[in-house]
Amino acid sequence: MPPRNKLKLYFIRHATPDWSRTDIPYVIPPGPPLTAKGEKEAAALGAFLKDQGVVKLYHSPFERTARTAQIAAGVTRIPCLEETRLAEWHSEVESAQQVGQRMSSMLEEAKTESTQIGPIGLVTHGGPVAVLLKELGLDDEKLTAFKRKFDHANPLPPAGAWEAEWDETSGSWNLDLKFIPQFDSC
Repeated sequence: MPPRNKLKLYFIRHATPDWSRTDIPYVIPPGPPLTAKGEKEAAALGAFLKDQGVVKLYHSPFERTARTAQIAAGVTRIPCLEETRLAEWHSEVESAQQVGQRMSSMLEEAKTESTQIGPIGLVTHGGPVAVLLKELGLDDEKLTAFKRKFDHANPLPPAGAWEAEWDETSGSWNLDLKFIPQFDSC
């Protein structure tokens, strides 16, 4: 039987989209594309994920998440696959509970896969990341504090990554915002 890997996941928000594209609905695929800044953020994310040993990425069906994952996967030379359960939260047609249900099923599969092959990254959107963090035990006060720091009340910046690592000793998740893209604009 192969050795079991440490359970580690990365919850990643897509890089900066083109907010000026008001002709494209934001919450319906494909959604707006990334900006040039977003593409640089995705490349920086890829370097971070490579350093963390991430072996596979899943992304939502939106253009901004797919492109973020494709760029990052190109840097890391790992596979990236579309996963509809990671889609944006469309609050007019989907409740927080429904988002939690679809994200939970994806989370369970990613947890199993992570113990088999290594760290997995889920490239999604700010709302679904907040749902995942809450489900894994991040308290409301901390979550609210993070939502106040970033654009559009998200718990992480564009191309940011939360690390979720299972601690077998305590029987709980260690949750840390591990990556905020930083690069020279020159």
